[in-house]
Amino acid sequence: MPESRTKSGQFVTPGDRLGVIEEFTPGPGTYAEQGTVYSEITGRTLVDMLNKKVSVYPMVRVVTFPKVGSTVFGQVLDVQSRTATLRILKVEENAVAGFFSGVLHISDVSPGFVENMFEVCKRGDLMRAKVISDKNRVFHLSTADKNLGVVHAFCSRCGHLLPLEGQKTRCSSCGKIEKRKVASDYGKMEI
Repeated sequence: MPESRTKSGQFVTPGDRLGVIEEFTPGPGTYAEQGTVYSEITGRTLVDMLNKKVSVYPMVRVVTFPKVGSTVFGQVLDVQSRTATLRILKVEENAVAGFFSGVLHISDVSPGFVENMFEVCKRGDLMRAKVISDKNRVFHLSTADKNLGVVHAFCSRCGHLLPLEGQKTRCSSCGKIEKRKVASDYGKMEI
């Protein structure tokens, strides 16, 4: 079979033939079907002749925004007795395009009874939540699952990162003990 004519920088669209698997290993933005490598997205090719790999990189960035059912990561902006407001920073693993905020109501925090939101989170905490509604253009959030909740908390007195001790957090700097609704992987996520 003749050598492929695919070169780096070529403009391709979904379904364009890039070569055969004997020539190239499929990379990001490509797929192989019946021994042929095709473009999965619209973009420009990158041919790595050293590793015999072909990839396609998008020409435009995909806009990410919260949708009902998606998991979001954000920082607590404000806490009231019955609600907390989060600035949404990521949807799944992708940074959001623009400024989005969500509201976490006390009834959507956990399956059990919660007396007030100050036991759930504090201003500045980093949380993971699920979008349960976008009624009236407001993202309503829930942390009822065990993998949702605060992933990093900061001391409300001195601002240090709080390590988890049982169900409570205790500041290693000033000793203050604070209660949070923590996610199952509290403290393990990179900031």
